[in-house]
Amino acid sequence: MIEKFNNIFYLTIYLVHFAGTGMYAFQTLINTKRFMKKFGIDKSGAVAIRFAGAFLLAVFLMSVYVGFIRPGGLNATWAFFNIVFINNLCILLCNYYSIKVDKTGVSKKTGMEPIYGPLAFTIMSAILCYGLADKIYV
Repeated sequence: MIEKFNNIFYLTIYLVHFAGTGMYAFQTLINTKRFMKKFGIDKSGAVAIRFAGAFLLAVFLMSVYVGFIRPGGLNATWAFFNIVFINNLCILLCNYYSIKVDKTGVSKKTGMEPIYGPLAFTIMSAILCYGLADKIYV
């Protein structure tokens, strides 16, 4: 298993990244009301929250398939890893703009998690793209 990810470091990054993605998918799809309360989002935002959560669920499910079920393992999965990186980067940039520049919908409950979370995911996905390059770009 570890050799599939080159070493324990990249396996750990993979597990942390996609467990986090799964956690956010769960929060947005199942614990929607609690998620909205945490960020001070009106109940009219539930559909949009679950819409975003569906994308997170798709990434999580693909990560389980690619990392642990797919017969070819990580070989030639560059498209998946690159779209995850680009998605994380776009979320980071959009959230930064929303919170620091535009400020529409920002309240005292908003906090910095919408910036710090995507920043961490962007860094982890960049590390995975770099560290697994010998496998994913085959």
